[in-house]
Order: sequence, then structure tokens, then C-alpha cells
Amino acid sequence: MTVTAPAGFEAAGIAAGIKRSGALDLALIVNRGPSAAAAAVFTSNRAKANPILWSQQVILDGVVSAIVLNSGGANCFTGPEGFQVTHRTAEAVASALGVAAGDVLVCSTGLIGDQLDGEVLEEGVLSAAARLSADGGEDSARAIMTTDTKPKTVVIDGDGWRVGGIAKGAGMLAPGLATMLVVLTTDADLPSGELDRALREATRVTFDRLDSDGCMSTNDQVTLLASGASGVVPDPAAFRRAVTDACRSLAEQLQADAEGASHDIAIEVRGAVTEDDAVEVGRSVARNNLFKAAIFGNDPNWGRVLAAIGTTQAPFDPYLVDVSMNGVRVCHAGRPDAPREAVDLTPRATHVLVELHAGEASATILTNDLTHDYVHENSAYAS
Repeated sequence: MTVTAPAGFEAAGIAAGIKRSGALDLALIVNRGPSAAAAAVFTSNRAKANPILWSQQVILDGVVSAIVLNSGGANCFTGPEGFQVTHRTAEAVASALGVAAGDVLVCSTGLIGDQLDGEVLEEGVLSAAARLSADGGEDSARAIMTTDTKPKTVVIDGDGWRVGGIAKGAGMLAPGLATMLVVLTTDADLPSGELDRALREATRVTFDRLDSDGCMSTNDQVTLLASGASGVVPDPAAFRRAVTDACRSLAEQLQADAEGASHDIAIEVRGAVTEDDAVEVGRSVARNNLFKAAIFGNDPNWGRVLAAIGTTQAPFDPYLVDVSMNGVRVCHAGRPDAPREAVDLTPRATHVLVELHAGEASATILTNDLTHDYVHENSAYAS
């Protein structure tokens, strides 16, 4: 089980007919618990899809009864008609469940500019509502997939309470938040303010540090719903750790399924003056196409790392930097160290350590290599 592992939740995933392939394409997740507390974070892209504009208003009071998600169309840059489709979808959920439309979050993912059929979505909502069950989490995870090759799910057990989750995302993985739809659920009894604090703390160190291709989506949303069905009020620190662990697991699953990738790269930066400096340095490497192409070719070209970090504003002396790849220090104090032949980059898991020797702060950015398959995937996208 996934989002339905915590008590108080039901879910369904169905084929509504949005995708030409006939695959599952609409998910509905409902909070049946005594509480309907919720929190959400959204893409920082100024170009926001209609479901984001709707959901940002819904979440203001911290109360959410249900969330409906579709794949096969982003409903972004589709004009007033597209916003009406979002509104109509929320109204359909409200009618089917006997809740307020203003308590229904809506998410969409797929191609920008494609107009969704409101009638198809409305009929899909009715079909999904009829199939809601405590065993529907797996189908809901599959229904939100686009170019994903597998569903992403997680369950974290607390002391008498749980956190469950699903995610989608395989391309446009960049901070704020990465191109993702994520739904987290918990049966812990917590108010929306505490959910918001836990969620923002978790996304800051997980999804916001996943930078596969430097491209930011228009539809990103991460939602946390609390049913209160366990009756347990957890220690806030323990709850925040659980939410962070859940987000970290999903972020790593997103990284592992990134479009066309043959290497999962963790860029660890140590010895920065501040954590923000460490993030900036790590992200500069993650977004360097020369570095990413070198890793695809199993070439430990550390010079590309130094060239990338030299473009940042972080305070450090580039001639004191050490660089290691998969445990072999190939650069010491800005000079060659171990021979490149000593580095084995054939495993999928790749670790790059950048030691700045400027302070005590550190951070890790997750990314992938740049491959032929990535280019092919993004030149022939189909839903």
C-alpha cells in the first residue's frame, strides 16, 4: 500500500480515456478521517498551470477533503477554458463525495498547451469515486505516470502513526520542485500549520536538491494530507523526520527513473562557508552539460567540475579545491592527483565529492548524466 497505508484514506486509479494509449490516467485520493488538515507547496515557476492556480487558493485555509490528479495533459496555457475544466473537475469530485469543491485539490501532468476534455474528466471522476478503496493506492500511483517507467511509492512507520506517499516525475527535474506530482498522507493528528512546517522543511533538503536536467515545470505540486485517524499526536520533530525520510525516498526514486539516464550522480559539496553556498556549487556541477556528457562516457573529467564551480558566487579559492569521483581523489589543491584510469564509472551509482576548504557547511545535489536516450525521449514525447 502507498497513500492508503495510513488509516483514513481511500484511493482509486482508472483509465478515463485521457491518454491515447488507454493506460491509467486519473487518480482520486480521499481523506475519510476525522481531520482534513493539509499543506502543499508549488512550483516557483511564474508560468503556472491552471490546476496550480486553483490549488493555491484551495490550500489557503489548510482544509482538503480530496485530491484528483490526471496524467495525459498538463492543462497549462489553455486559457479560460482550461481553468473552467479544472473547476469542473473539482465540482465533479465534490458532487461525487458530498464535499465542497473549495476543499478539492486538482493536479495535472502531461503536455503543455493541450486542452483537456471536461466531460471525459467528469466521467472519469465518477468512475474513480465508485472504485475508491483502501487498496487503491497502487493504481493511483500508476495513474499519474507519464514518461515514468515505474510507480514511485513510500511508507514510513512512526510510533502509532504512518506516512505514505506516491510520486511521478522522470524529466524536467529541477528545483522548485522538480517536475513532479507528489501526494503524502498521514494518519497522525496534526494541524495544518505543523504539516506546512514539516513539508517545507522536507522539500527544502530533498526535492529542491534534485536537479536532473535544470528544467523547471509548470505543474509541480507536493501535498501532505492528515486524516487524524490514528488519534496520535506525534512529537513534531519525529514527524518532520518521517516526512523528510518519505520525501528523500521519493526523490531518489525520481532520480533513478530520470529520462534516459545511465548514471545516478550524487554531488556532495563539503567545506563551504554556508549551506546555500554548498547548494550553489553542487547545482553548478549538476547543470553543466559537459560534465554530464563526460559521466555518460565514463570519463572522470574533473576539469569540468572545476570549470563549473568557478562560475558561482560562493566564496572559495579554486586553487585549493579537491575533487574525488567514486572514492578516488583525482584533483588535489587545483592540481591532478590520482590518474583518471583509477576511477571506475561503470556502476550506475556515481559519487562526486567537491571539497572547497572554505568553511564547515555541506550539501548534496542529486542529478543524472546526459544521454542519447534523454534527447530522443524529449524529441518524441507522447502521452
